[in-house]
Amino acid sequence: MTSLFDRHEVGGLVLPNRVVMAPMTRVRAAAGGLATPSMATYYAQRATAGLIVTEGVQPSLVGQSNPGTPGLYTDEQVASWRPVTAAVHANGGRLFAQIMHGGRVSHPGTTGLQPVGPSAVPATGDVFTPAGPQPAPVPRALETAEVPEHARSYADAARRAVDAGFDGVELHGANGYLISQFLSSNANLRTDRYGGSVANRVRFAVEAAAATAEAIGGRRTGIRLSPGATFWGVEETDVLELYTTLLGELARLELAYVHLEATVDEDVLLRLRRTWPGTLIVNPTLPMGPKQTGRSEADHWLALGADLISFGRAYIANPDLVERLRTGLPLAPVDEATYYQGGDAGYLTYPAYQHTA
Repeated sequence: MTSLFDRHEVGGLVLPNRVVMAPMTRVRAAAGGLATPSMATYYAQRATAGLIVTEGVQPSLVGQSNPGTPGLYTDEQVASWRPVTAAVHANGGRLFAQIMHGGRVSHPGTTGLQPVGPSAVPATGDVFTPAGPQPAPVPRALETAEVPEHARSYADAARRAVDAGFDGVELHGANGYLISQFLSSNANLRTDRYGGSVANRVRFAVEAAAATAEAIGGRRTGIRLSPGATFWGVEETDVLELYTTLLGELARLELAYVHLEATVDEDVLLRLRRTWPGTLIVNPTLPMGPKQTGRSEADHWLALGADLISFGRAYIANPDLVERLRTGLPLAPVDEATYYQGGDAGYLTYPAYQHTA
């Protein structure tokens, strides 16, 4: 039986274990979307993971969702990431940047720009802004001729990521952000080649992945998906057909991996596992749900055919998570109040397990 601590090859990288640090927004970037020395320390502390996927990194200013998040669209941002990737590599780790275009989940108070989306349909709920939570605004519907530019923005950011020293990138196609909005049947009301049928609704995701694979190679490109999820008010009809079609198209690109969140029934996820021929990462518990992923959930999904298991919240308070899982040590609890508060408290202040004599 596959163990969480077996090696696995992804895109030419030999991972020493099958533990993945999931992407998590921590809003610790400096002004201008710059990575910081604290971010270098944070990721380097967790470098024993088989693979680290960073927080969402915006590929353009209009693609920024939350204040305090980093970017990869200026030379200054690229330079700011180099100490981060160097620190992780110095500690023996491997690091992918998650490229995240927020689409309609944004606000002029954050970017100075009207958000864009597949259609002029606002997200459900309040979005974060420098002035506090604000109702999600109505986005500007992209013209057909503009859509390829936004698909290419993932590839442009991926080139910059490689220049900054990242081992690869993960496209954020989940959780109600831009790729997810195009997949949606209620956020995407388009009647052109990007809307309506399943084949049209997957087109943007496929174009973004194809452009990225062409830019940096499929072996360096992954994508995260949340089938059937309803984050930010998105809905998807024909979930199994939608994602079976999408994975079939993505398989032609020979990507490094697909990263699935457990946002739909297990039987659907198992059918998607059979559809996808390559490496599959599974995030076994609902993001921000009541349950955290532990060893039992990881072993369950490895037995069902997942290749790698991603852990989110457990990695915030347990920088030595791999060792704790390996030896059965207790997991430290996380202080949720520090998720997005900024500063080093609740960020760099969680220690490795302290053995007592």
